Amino acid sequence: MRILIATDLWMPMHHGVERMLHSLVAELRAQGETVEVVGPDRFQTSQSFLGPTVRLATNVAATIGPMIEEFAPVALHIATEGTIGFAARQWCLKHRRSFTSSYLTKLPELAQMGFGRSPEMLYAKMRQFHLPSTRVLVPTASIAGELKTKGFQNLHVWPFGVDTERFHPRWRAPVDLPRPIHLCVARISAEKNLKAFLDLDLPGSKIMIGDGPMLEELKQRYPRVLFPGTQEGEALARFYASADLFVFPGRADTFGLVILEALASGLPVAAFPVAGPRDIIADSGAGVLDEDLGRAVASALTISRERARNHALAFSWGRSAERFRELLATEH
Repeated sequence: MRILIATDLWMPMHHGVERMLHSLVAELRAQGETVEVVGPDRFQTSQSFLGPTVRLATNVAATIGPMIEEFAPVALHIATEGTIGFAARQWCLKHRRSFTSSYLTKLPELAQMGFGRSPEMLYAKMRQFHLPSTRVLVPTASIAGELKTKGFQNLHVWPFGVDTERFHPRWRAPVDLPRPIHLCVARISAEKNLKAFLDLDLPGSKIMIGDGPMLEELKQRYPRVLFPGTQEGEALARFYASADLFVFPGRADTFGLVILEALASGLPVAAFPVAGPRDIIADSGAGVLDEDLGRAVASALTISRERARNHALAFSWGRSAERFRELLATEH
């Protein structure tokens, strides 16, 4: 099947959605599908309100149509609601072409944090954006429930996966830091609620992996925390496997792919009981969810690495890609 994915988040951006889509595309191609990605790497870009590491494509409307027509997709999926997603949506409406879309980022909450804008006004715009979509794909049942109460329609759950060979306990290595080692991996920005992790009075060490607009500020404010910056590939896998606990302080995420990467590496998880962690951890015993994050950390340290790893094995990109393909709207 010829599948076109239009996304505002794609390489070389370091973003959870970009990493998720990269894994999805790789799996679809491995299963024999022909996949074309129309991303910001094919346009000029300008800085977005999310900071310098997330850039929006400009002058998209005039060129996206020929890109779509040249590829001639059987199925077209709009992954994000930015300039590329909007232009692809407009092309589909103009040409009466069916499409699916996904809700992967809580943009109304992010805009509220950054600019103080009413999330309800932005939810109305998001609802309008997704209304013509044949199916709106969301990563968890919790997010589907939240969006349903806000009037969204045609919602379908599409869980993500994790590469359990890439993220594996075998990468564990000696680390010259006091234990236990508490690890967090996230974009270094306000919406990730990182201070909830960084302010915790914990024994051992803290490692905060990632890049973003608040990196230098947090480095100065928390000199006892190790900030190694963005990590990829084997280096990232070693950081995961060599830690003792993964702390996820986010409250505004739709999923939390890093949670699965940590679990696959054998790390129990401590998080707030919110959408994303609640759906991934559920009743598995692989992590602890508590409004008192410090209490969650203390309890999660008693969980075995084997339990964490075994829970991650239930999430595969193979199954995620199959579900994605099932939900696509096809035209021959």
